[in-house]
Amino acid sequence: SLVRFICTCKSWSDLIGSSSFVSTHLHRNVTKHAHVYLLCLRHPNVERQADPDDPYVEQEFQWSLFSNETFEDCSKLSHPLGSTKHYVIYGSSNGLVCISDEMLNFDSPIHIWNPSVRKLRTAPISSNINIKFSHVALQFGFHPGVNDYKAVRLMRTNKRALAVEVYSLRTDSWKMIEAIPPWLKCTWQHYKGTFFNGVAYHIIEKGPIFSIMSFDLGSEQFEEFIAPDAICSSWGLCIDVYKGQICLLLKCYGCEEEGMEKIDLWVLQEKLWKQLFPFIYPFGYCYDIIGINIDDELLMGRTDIAKGVADLFLCNYESKQVRETGIKLGLMSYGEIESLCSITYIESMVLLN
Repeated sequence: SLVRFICTCKSWSDLIGSSSFVSTHLHRNVTKHAHVYLLCLRHPNVERQADPDDPYVEQEFQWSLFSNETFEDCSKLSHPLGSTKHYVIYGSSNGLVCISDEMLNFDSPIHIWNPSVRKLRTAPISSNINIKFSHVALQFGFHPGVNDYKAVRLMRTNKRALAVEVYSLRTDSWKMIEAIPPWLKCTWQHYKGTFFNGVAYHIIEKGPIFSIMSFDLGSEQFEEFIAPDAICSSWGLCIDVYKGQICLLLKCYGCEEEGMEKIDLWVLQEKLWKQLFPFIYPFGYCYDIIGINIDDELLMGRTDIAKGVADLFLCNYESKQVRETGIKLGLMSYGEIESLCSITYIESMVLLN
């Protein structure tokens, strides 16, 4: 591993930490999907004997790396902060992972972690915030246009006060975004989000309307894309990236193909939603949508609430085949998959100074 080489001697450490080595390494890994792992936060004893609804039971969690090809458990990682606290992944890019509290507050610490080389940076506390916000959303990723890793934090109160802040890894500082569009200055509820090509996307609900809010961390411009008419609930709704395009996934009941179930799929093309042929898979199992993997296959979880576990499956778009990965994930106390917000693909590596 890179950790062994870094620790061997100073000259190797300097070489591996150089910008030219990092750029070459990243280009190779991204273009060839080499050294890609599935990072999951899960309970070490997946089939827990303790009652998950008991608030007095201390839940310990563990990070694990799985091979993207064989799904073999390659490594169990110690928590970067030496804690078993349940952190959630809010984005990853080029081997860097952004983690923070499961229940975000305006003062939640934000950590940028590189599991490959066991390095961590904690963003400084923002000096821009002087009121308490009750609703917080967070996204993290790389913006190629400005060659920087950034996090965006959206915060609002019940009285419609809204603040948007951007953290730059390069400058290690926060910046408040002053220009907020009028259509965001209202009561809205945010749901899932994703980050792609320097732009953060969030599903938001404003009254009866669902839309996708985008924020470009380079130009610092907002855009809104009204969701397709078929989307009228957040249940079974997911946003991700499919074949290089932002996509919406919606779990549906009933399928035109006998003995099959489907998940509707839309992609954002030239600022309009285009519906594609749905993901179709055999009927008979209750799957939850987790997202799309780097090979454009559908990640799904099949839950067993009695045992407190969920099995991870992949659905291939063309073949309609579902295959079991053998990866078992834990469940939260309310029966959802822990990894819905605690699973990501990582490629090594970017070093943190």
